Amino acid sequence: MVRRYKSGRLRVVDDVIEVECRLFGPFRDDAGVHEMRRQTDADTVGDLLRELEAEFPALAGRLVDEEAGTTAGSTVVTKAKKNVKHLDGLDTHLADGDVIRLVPSVYGG
Repeated sequence: MVRRYKSGRLRVVDDVIEVECRLFGPFRDDAGVHEMRRQTDADTVGDLLRELEAEFPALAGRLVDEEAGTTAGSTVVTKAKKNVKHLDGLDTHLADGDVIRLVPSVYGG
């Protein structure tokens, strides 16, 4: 199967991985879940975030800034506790078992 991502990139989908997503603050409230394990064919963090925006309409436009090509606003997205902005941004590769944390721009302890 071939999948076309919003970016226009094509990818042959042959592997499905499982990732854990942890949502905080308003993201958790809007999605109705704190954490979820999800099977995905997403290759990158950006692809996964776009899937989440499509599945949870209240998150649409709050995770990915398509125009800037990065996470929306000051949203912090981490993979293995590292901010993806310090890795490869939205192009950060996903692997089976990754833990992705989504923290809204204004959220404190």
